[in-house]
Amino acid sequence: MNTHGVWAIYRFEMARGLRTLWQSLITPVLLTSLNFIIFGGALGSRIQEVGGVDYGSFLVPGLIMSSLLVQSVSNASIGIYFPKFTGTVFELLSAPISAFEMVLGYVGAATTKSVAIGLVILATATAFVDVRVDHPLAMLGFLILTSLAFSLFGFIIGVWAKNFEQLNFVPTLIVTPLTFLGGVFYSIDMLPEPWRTVTLFNPVVYLVSVFRWSFFGTGDVPVAISLAVTLAFLLLCLGIVMVIFRTGWRLKN
Repeated sequence: MNTHGVWAIYRFEMARGLRTLWQSLITPVLLTSLNFIIFGGALGSRIQEVGGVDYGSFLVPGLIMSSLLVQSVSNASIGIYFPKFTGTVFELLSAPISAFEMVLGYVGAATTKSVAIGLVILATATAFVDVRVDHPLAMLGFLILTSLAFSLFGFIIGVWAKNFEQLNFVPTLIVTPLTFLGGVFYSIDMLPEPWRTVTLFNPVVYLVSVFRWSFFGTGDVPVAISLAVTLAFLLLCLGIVMVIFRTGWRLKN
């Protein structure tokens, strides 16, 4: 493995994240704080508990996951889009580095930044509510797994996008609405039929559910099913990335 090449890409992407620290770190923290103030304060006075968990604490896993998904997609998509935009992607493709090593550098950096943001948001939440984590190792594992899966998804979007409008289309108009409809602010058990059944077609539901289980030991969907859905999505993204580099789609042309 060309560890020097992987490290160079990884270090460059991490340095870019530091240059945009306000957007990468401060903004998600501010948005999370506003969510606690608005939703935790307004709804928390009307909804005391959800599933035996204080409503303010109940919000924590969902808010972390919603920020995690958006940041993972954005970080990875921007990382590969700019080499395409500036034309330096051809230097990468001709460099003595394999497709796997290139993806490892870009996706690894995006995953690292997303996990760091998730942990910072978790620390921020402790200033507003009492946070308990029943399964800390599982929580960290799901945090990394979800960041990795959606960073791969973001990498695909960055390759697909031809302009900045397309680059922002999926995170803004697809990922963000799905997170709000994925049980971030409520339990899907609170929904009447047929909306509860319809909600189960939203993949974000499984991510939020398994992450909430790592905090409180309960979730809307069985852990095994949530884990299977996440792994299936990860493998699907890996397969698409392999096809992209095998065919050169949107990279060589």
